[in-house]
Amino acid sequence: MASQYAESGDAQGTILGHPKGLFVLFFAEMWERFSYYGMRALLIFYLTKHWLFSDEQAGIIYGAYTALVYITPVVGGYLADKYLGQRKAVLFGAVLLTLGHFFMAFEGEPRAGNADNPIIYVFWLALALIIVGSGFLKANISVIVGQLYPRTDTRRDGAYTIFYMGINLGAAIGSLMCGYIGETYGWAYGFGLAGIGMLLGLVVFMWGKPLLLGRGEPPRPLAKKTEWTMYAAGIGMVVICWLAIQFQDLVGYVLGGFGGALVLYVLYTAVAKLPSDERDRIFAAMFLILTSIVFWALFEQAGSSLNLFTDRHVDRGGVPASVFQSINAIYIILLAPIFATAWQVLGRKGLEPSAPFKFGLGVVQVGLGFLVLVWGARSVGIDVPTPVVFIFLIYLLHTTGELCLSPVGLSAMNRLAPAHMASLIMGTWFFASATGNFAAGLIAAATGAEGVGEEAGKNVVLDVYSTVGWVAIGVGVGVLVISPLIKKLMHLDTLRDDNVGDDLRGQSEAGLEPQEAGMHPETRPS
Repeated sequence: MASQYAESGDAQGTILGHPKGLFVLFFAEMWERFSYYGMRALLIFYLTKHWLFSDEQAGIIYGAYTALVYITPVVGGYLADKYLGQRKAVLFGAVLLTLGHFFMAFEGEPRAGNADNPIIYVFWLALALIIVGSGFLKANISVIVGQLYPRTDTRRDGAYTIFYMGINLGAAIGSLMCGYIGETYGWAYGFGLAGIGMLLGLVVFMWGKPLLLGRGEPPRPLAKKTEWTMYAAGIGMVVICWLAIQFQDLVGYVLGGFGGALVLYVLYTAVAKLPSDERDRIFAAMFLILTSIVFWALFEQAGSSLNLFTDRHVDRGGVPASVFQSINAIYIILLAPIFATAWQVLGRKGLEPSAPFKFGLGVVQVGLGFLVLVWGARSVGIDVPTPVVFIFLIYLLHTTGELCLSPVGLSAMNRLAPAHMASLIMGTWFFASATGNFAAGLIAAATGAEGVGEEAGKNVVLDVYSTVGWVAIGVGVGVLVISPLIKKLMHLDTLRDDNVGDDLRGQSEAGLEPQEAGMHPETRPS
């Protein structure tokens, strides 16, 4: 069946050696990321400057929101695998996202404590729609990317890096435009522009359906009643998230309980229902997933505490702080081709680092970024604004770390997961991101010292950054040391493409219900 995938792609023609469908997904995701990161650039300021939450409250809300954004793909991926198929799930998610971003444009007037303020509930609804919409879209659009290629296709890492560039092109433009317009002309204008971007993403995805070569369709004929039941379940998720985002502490309990159950289920499936090589690959994937939590806990300070630090303690030359959220994305656009080329050149020479080794490098670099910022801020004096060059440096190190971990992780999840567990494993990958984002909220809350003065507050932030930076470097070095063992668990020498017979037989041996997975490999990422 892998050959049929390749042949169908060739029949439609290619761009830069890749199926045209990759670029439909590129532009659809680009506009979705425009809306998401455009809104995210403004969110922490909207919480603190418009709704007047304290830094600590805003950090927890921000962390709970971003955590929920990464929890819901577990459910969205499961429903796509079992019922909807990835394409319909992405379409439904895009509709919810469009509504959510437009609801963000309703500002209202803040009241003391925001008690009995009807507009604050519209704000919570907007966040809930974005959370659930992301859950249906994020994991599944990346699955379709994977479905365009056989599992052993050497173009896969390059394809995901190209896809990742689309994500960051949208993030860069969205942060620049929505951030500047929102801070300069009003929150409603910035959030409204984000909604327009999401609407464009929806249009592109619908227009490009023929170029997806039939990928992402339901695993079996889908009755209308079943389809609408899935959509109703999605609306039910919106209600649940609407409540959860108002009671952020509950999110931590959900992460602990649901996360533990999910990890146990995946491990049980690996041990009890998979052959030895596939089982070991799941173990390797779980190690990478757990390592990523440390990375995201630090990396995701960008939208919360680091955004506030830039606003309050950096010599910005009058540039709105939210605009600096585009730096990471711009670096990725510039550096992603270099990294993709480097991996390919090293791969041809047999020198490419393994995925676990790249993960270790990523965690070391994110920790080093914080230490560079701390050194720069303290070298000029606590009472002096930090030179803006150190903001560019921390984002540079975080970006090179991200390029060693995030697209590599997406590709590794896709490659290591059996076809019938593809979206489940990718959902687990996003769940780790959720855990990292919630931890990021707790770290951001720890930097929010209230009523201690500007210099003392800056010291508190730098102390926290120094601690997490050294912890990350220690974890990263540990990952580098044991990376050869994790590479052995990946069994790359025995990896082969899925085909109909093997895939259905593997599902039968695992005690799973046969789906048309061989004809429809559910390889997903983010």
